[in-house]
Amino acid sequence: MKLTMQLGNRSYDIIMKRGCLANLYQFINLSNRKVFILTDSGVPAQYARSVLAQCPDGMVYTVPQGEGSKSLKVFGQVQQAMLDFNMTRKDLLVSVGGGVIGDLGGFCAATYMRGIDFVNCPTTTLSQVDSSIGGKTAIDLGETKNIVGAFWQPKVVLVDFDTLETLPRRHYVNGLAEAVKMGLIADPELFALFEQGKPEDNIEQIIYRSLRVKKNVVEQDEREQGQRACLNFGHTIGHGIEAVKGIRGRRTNGLFHGECVALGTLPMIEDKALAKRARAVYRSLGLPVRTGVDKKKVLAYMQHDKKSRGDTITVIKVPGLGCWRADRIPTSELPALLGIQEEG
Repeated sequence: MKLTMQLGNRSYDIIMKRGCLANLYQFINLSNRKVFILTDSGVPAQYARSVLAQCPDGMVYTVPQGEGSKSLKVFGQVQQAMLDFNMTRKDLLVSVGGGVIGDLGGFCAATYMRGIDFVNCPTTTLSQVDSSIGGKTAIDLGETKNIVGAFWQPKVVLVDFDTLETLPRRHYVNGLAEAVKMGLIADPELFALFEQGKPEDNIEQIIYRSLRVKKNVVEQDEREQGQRACLNFGHTIGHGIEAVKGIRGRRTNGLFHGECVALGTLPMIEDKALAKRARAVYRSLGLPVRTGVDKKKVLAYMQHDKKSRGDTITVIKVPGLGCWRADRIPTSELPALLGIQEEG
């Protein structure tokens, strides 16, 4: 399967095929240039090695697994490694991993010598259904997610479904929250795939339909001036929950990004019957529908969100299946909107 992101001279193909990672050379020039392959310690090493084997002049650079690698410190270390590798503007960075590696690698490519070619090879459900396309690259600043970044489109994206087979179940399900999000805002048939049974039986269609939704949105609003805001559904509250209870650093007992997004979508679904259906889908997947969290701490982080403008913030609401609305509300309304219930 293939989709093409239509962005003029920044257009690129999204290849979705089992085993395609071993055939990267068919989609991008790997010869006569240095290839810097960025991955992390949680990604099976054979994926990066598979790319390296196709490169006459390549190297693999591995950063620690986790959100902590999306930091200024690690960003500087990667840039230094690229410089030590004597990379020039004609060279290439390939990200092999999940959303953290895609974000970090994309930002490194966008800023090294003011921009070099970038290829994204997502290996997790989360990155395959969402973050691998669209050109938004970023790192975190302290606990504030994705606040330092750039728009930088890849030259090609390779979605190799085989890489999902090595994911632990919780990581696999974590990424599906973003696919449920896509169904809720724009694709009732995608949402129906989750209500029909095991997502593993339809994973290729789920990823394809999720990416098609995002592709269509990005083509109309590449730099998030309007419609692309719909992709933030669930993220305003979700990022606040993630800042307080997300897994990062020494905090190992918290929630993953997709789990936080799932929690963030529920207060934003205005149709009560649809909210009930969404909860049922989340439960069937093993995603949380409630969590004990300090609302005041969540609120404090939400007020630093990129969508916040002084005393107001833009939130995405879903009045019915397959449609959405952007509301600018006073931040004073956020505590009532959170609706996070205590466990028990």
